[in-house]
Amino acid sequence: MISAQVAIVRFRRDVLIGRVARVGMFVLLVAAVASMGQSDTSLGLGVVGGAMLLGFIVLEGYRYSKFSRQAADWPAMIATGRFEQAERQIDSSLRSFSIYRGAKLLGLHNLAMLRHAQQRWDEAAILCRALLDQQMAMARSLAKPSRLLLADSLLQVGDLNGAYEALSRLYEQRLSLAEAMTLLQLQLEYSWRVGAHAAMVWGLAAKIQLAELMPALSAARTQAYLALAAHRLGQTELADWLGQRVKLLVDAEKFAAEMPGIGEVWNATPAKT
Repeated sequence: MISAQVAIVRFRRDVLIGRVARVGMFVLLVAAVASMGQSDTSLGLGVVGGAMLLGFIVLEGYRYSKFSRQAADWPAMIATGRFEQAERQIDSSLRSFSIYRGAKLLGLHNLAMLRHAQQRWDEAAILCRALLDQQMAMARSLAKPSRLLLADSLLQVGDLNGAYEALSRLYEQRLSLAEAMTLLQLQLEYSWRVGAHAAMVWGLAAKIQLAELMPALSAARTQAYLALAAHRLGQTELADWLGQRVKLLVDAEKFAAEMPGIGEVWNATPAKT
């Protein structure tokens, strides 16, 4: 099993070698073109050298397209629990050399997703931070999902300051619907941990509407946090209403074991009006 530190070292090494290789190929191509008009021999060498470089670039492009198709399957493998298969393929991608930096970025990002799914929060956070340090165009496209993974990983290890910083940076960016739903869950969990109950129920209608678009378990967790906040604020009827919505989505006994505080809401008697 590849460690986060080893993966990052390989990533940085290969990015550096790839940059040198691209510069070297450009210099050789310019030299080959410049030497073509000097003599018949130099013309032949220039043509041969240019053809070899072109062939190498085409071959690398083919390998990258093949890699991209393979990498597209990794999120599904991780989501369905095929961790060993995903690990082997990601490890292989990080070991192999490519002049395309995007291949290495995808490998590192998917390794962060794998470690997050395996609940190896520390390694997931280290990998996400390494990705966020990159200034490449593709790294910027992976910044939002990487920052979401980072925030969740830091929450799980109890680094509330780090989680707050990651979450606050996300509010500065335009998010997709899926990213906004994930952010809402993380925001509620963070607010619950720091005791910001009033902030949790602020804008309640919009949060409930967003929760209704989520998968069942995510919707249940989101509304459970809202119910807990309402319960702590003494809004018993609201807490009971949200708690009953949670019961419609999940097995109450199993969910109560995962989120023990929800039992307080379910056992409380709603205030009469």
